[in-house]
Amino acid sequence: MVPLQSRRRRRLVSAVAALLLMAGCSRVPRPVPDRRVPRATAVRSLARLGFTLQAGAFAKAENAARFSESLQAQGLEAAYYASGDGLYRVRFGDFSTREKARARGEALKAAGVIEAFWVVAPDGSAPGAGGQIRAHPSDERGLRASLVATARGYLGVPYLFGGTTERGFDCSGLTGAVYRLNGLQLPRSSQAQFEAGGPVDLDELQAGDLLFFATGGGGRVSHVGVYVGQGAFIHAPRSGQGIRQDELSDRYYRKAFVGARTYL
Repeated sequence: MVPLQSRRRRRLVSAVAALLLMAGCSRVPRPVPDRRVPRATAVRSLARLGFTLQAGAFAKAENAARFSESLQAQGLEAAYYASGDGLYRVRFGDFSTREKARARGEALKAAGVIEAFWVVAPDGSAPGAGGQIRAHPSDERGLRASLVATARGYLGVPYLFGGTTERGFDCSGLTGAVYRLNGLQLPRSSQAQFEAGGPVDLDELQAGDLLFFATGGGGRVSHVGVYVGQGAFIHAPRSGQGIRQDELSDRYYRKAFVGARTYL
């Protein structure tokens, strides 16, 4: 005869198994640490931008940023960038067709908000307006190279906590602009960007991925930078300093590091 205690144990095990089957699983899943997640299972898609508009050509980043702010007041997401010819240009909006983009551009021109504009195709090309600054989203290698080139174009631009104004970017404003100028829509805050990405092992990092830090302590994400390869990343560190490149191996950043995220 099977002992009473043994029979009770078997009934308990059977009951637990039945509940798991009813829930549609055969075992309780374990959380997977960020540093052990294979890249192949980590990627999450970001929204792709359609046609955008480009306007302005400024010798100073501050003037391009001030223009971007005026467009944001019109309800348009805008980002300025170094176009490689010594000038700063601005791209803004997200339109499903070229015709809708052109119509909005004409309306802004008639209202005196802009003087001239170009329609930028989803592949990043804007005829006559400084050339192409991003690769097609389906070309991952080219897109990663373009993300890095865009981030490098911001080196030395002033930092300002809170957003994109005439004085510069906050940390997540920088990463958002870098991705936006390459046809990808990131969430606004560093925490939301962290949650939107796919975890990636440090050994699997590639240029264009984002690095997240808890610079305020407590483990909560409060800072983000663009990984550019060879252990380096570009970020907006703090008010009063320009956007710069630092090393992940630096003791401060190594201690504050929370995790890496990929979106490609």
